[in-house]
Amino acid sequence: MQHRLLRYVFKEVVPWYLGGVLLFLALQMTNALATTAGLLISYRVPFAEAASLFGNQVPGLLGRCLVVAVPFALLLAFGRLAKDSEFKAARAGGVRPLSLLLPLLLPALAIGGLIYYNSGWLTPQGQQKWWNAWYGVYNQSPPPPSTEKYAYAQGDTFYSAGRVQNDSGSAQAQLSGVLVIQGDTTYSAPVGRWDSAAHTWTLPGGSVVGPDGVPRPFNTPVTLPERDVLRRPAAPLDQSATPDLRQQLAVLRAQSPLPTEGSRSVAFELAHRVADAFTPFVFVLAAGALGLLLSNRAWAAAGVILFIFGFYVLWSTAPELARTGAMSPTLAAWFPNVVFLLLGGGLAWRLR
Repeated sequence: MQHRLLRYVFKEVVPWYLGGVLLFLALQMTNALATTAGLLISYRVPFAEAASLFGNQVPGLLGRCLVVAVPFALLLAFGRLAKDSEFKAARAGGVRPLSLLLPLLLPALAIGGLIYYNSGWLTPQGQQKWWNAWYGVYNQSPPPPSTEKYAYAQGDTFYSAGRVQNDSGSAQAQLSGVLVIQGDTTYSAPVGRWDSAAHTWTLPGGSVVGPDGVPRPFNTPVTLPERDVLRRPAAPLDQSATPDLRQQLAVLRAQSPLPTEGSRSVAFELAHRVADAFTPFVFVLAAGALGLLLSNRAWAAAGVILFIFGFYVLWSTAPELARTGAMSPTLAAWFPNVVFLLLGGGLAWRLR
């Protein structure tokens, strides 16, 4: 009887899961289209270009759909089975309710693997193409890659720049908001030039403060030695593949042994990509146990709403907890899963 019931459970859950993925994907695509349709019409974007533009959004939207469709499918499928008294018949036949969840864990891990690959490689590529495509809509070129808030110490000299903007295919970079402290002399300039081949910073003009503390302007270029390596600017987190994020985190930790806002954000992004991959596994335990306790479809529909809403509140709060240092990045990334794993454990205890 247990094998027959397991086949019946899979037959119920799989269509609900596929339908949930398509439903949530359609809802998110509709929302994205509604917010940008006016711009596309105003700039007379061809249909093929607009379709390609939104196609780049699919990986990011699909990743969320693959997760939330799990409780959607389990709760509604189990609600229908409860309505037909299938679970009562299973208990009467000596089948433990929790044994129905164990075969669903392997597919959940397979979905998690797909989510990890999607969030670590496909979604960043899609986001990068999405933002670059908008520059085409506005008839502009994407801005050169840049690094914000650069700082470097060399002997008794401290170098900082508000922005380092690389020239494409060049060993040189434009500097903005330059400040150089060399011993008891301080140079400041609105712009500068970094030549990584010659290992120099050149300031075309600005202000210098000597040991006497009096600021004086200078109009002739000042060249200072600077031996740091001109690194490729880091892409935004949502446009960085997982290997690139690991490299970013290594560079940030080498620059500052103490956690900074930037290093915490990168560490959280890496951790939450792994945590999200295990969310379907956690949802099978938590949503499945909840579904086994529900008695009809009405309670199942209400359970879907409360379940997804509760997880979304925790999931959307976690990045801020990590960024501000209120919680370690790894703990913040796994916090929603831990809460729902405890919830699933409590529900499973009632089903024992």
